[in-house]
Amino acid sequence: MPSSDLLLPSATETLTTVSGKRRKQRWWTRSNRARPVKLQRSDYALRGISYVFITFFSLFCLLPFVLILSASFSSEAAIRESGFGLFPKDFTLDAYEYIFAAPQQILGSYIVTITMTVTGTAVGLIIIAMTGYALFRQDFRFRNQITFFIYFTTLFSAGLAPTFLWVSRTLGLRGSYLAVWLPLLMTPWLIILMKNFMRTVPYEVIESGKVDGAGDFRIFWQLTLPMMKPALATVGLFLALGYWNEWYLSSLYLGSTVEFKPLQYYLYNIINTANALRNSVAGSNVSITDLPSNTLKMASAVIATGPILLAYPYVQRYFVSGITVGAVKG
Repeated sequence: MPSSDLLLPSATETLTTVSGKRRKQRWWTRSNRARPVKLQRSDYALRGISYVFITFFSLFCLLPFVLILSASFSSEAAIRESGFGLFPKDFTLDAYEYIFAAPQQILGSYIVTITMTVTGTAVGLIIIAMTGYALFRQDFRFRNQITFFIYFTTLFSAGLAPTFLWVSRTLGLRGSYLAVWLPLLMTPWLIILMKNFMRTVPYEVIESGKVDGAGDFRIFWQLTLPMMKPALATVGLFLALGYWNEWYLSSLYLGSTVEFKPLQYYLYNIINTANALRNSVAGSNVSITDLPSNTLKMASAVIATGPILLAYPYVQRYFVSGITVGAVKG
């Protein structure tokens, strides 16, 4: 008898053994699979009430935007007679035609505002994050004194006149976009917010970087910065809103010296011009009651808030994804 018949099992026995193991493995996997928790009637009732409440609350928050949008497409006479509504009354595009009467100006204003918002938010995030990181470092000798000076500026300010003289005469930035871009670059409150968030970052991460021979900038860029996603998203959103909604500094330092004004200041001038035309004697040759006033304000609000409102959902995901970042491995 050959030795192979005594030592090797048959092909049928091998397939049977393998198939048996696979069946046991499948049964074990199915038995250990997570089973859904069976909810009681009270749980379903509570969940249904929560869904209904959240739905009505969301609709209640959405209602002002619907009123603004419908009023922007309504005529001035209809708004004056019957007020605002959920649907446009006497549909017209007069307000938007009045705003877009000079398409090059509105396009240039959009480009200026978007450029200032993107660059200011990016540079401001880097500077504020580095400042908060430096003030968080326990081995930084003067961090308490510098923190006090930053906090002091939130309580007291030099005033409008000294600031205007410093920007226009000392720095010579009147008539330049830098006069609007630089003051919004760093905000004391955002620096304090970033510094307070840095306290949630374990200091052992910095010490481990030092042990591995990493420098301060590498520790900040590769170890600390990835853990600051929630703070970066929050500060970045505040910076972007500040740049996008800015009009006061533009009225002080830009005025009529630049060809393309920021969007908010440009819309502000349009509304003021329309109101002045309604109240002036020069408007007596036209039908003053047909000039857009309330509808012009609503259309300006739609044009000004539309792009930044659409960009918010893309920022919100960083709030959610960055919450669990920052764990320290033991």
